[in-house]
Amino acid sequence: MTKAEKRYLNRVAELPCMVCGTEGVHIHHVREGQGMAQRAQNWLVIPVCPSCHTGSHGIHGDKQLLKARKLDEMDLLAMTIEALNA
Repeated sequence: MTKAEKRYLNRVAELPCMVCGTEGVHIHHVREGQGMAQRAQNWLVIPVCPSCHTGSHGIHGDKQLLKARKLDEMDLLAMTIEALNA
C-alpha cells in the first residue's frame, strides 16, 4: 500500500456511514464488477458502519438496507467521493 493510498483510506475512515450516517465505520472495498475472490483497489472504498457492512441486511448480507434506499455500491462510491470533495 502506498502512502497516498493510506492517506486516502484514513480520510474515508473519518466520514460517516454512507448508508445510514452513523459514525465509526469500516472501510468496504467495492465488489460490484469484481470476481468473487477479487477485491477492488484501495481507491474504490466506501465508509459503512458495522451494521450496514456486515449485518444481516447490509452490503455483505441480503442488501435490504441498500434496496430500501434504492442505492448500490456505485451510488455509495459516488457519495463518498462527493463527501471527500465537499
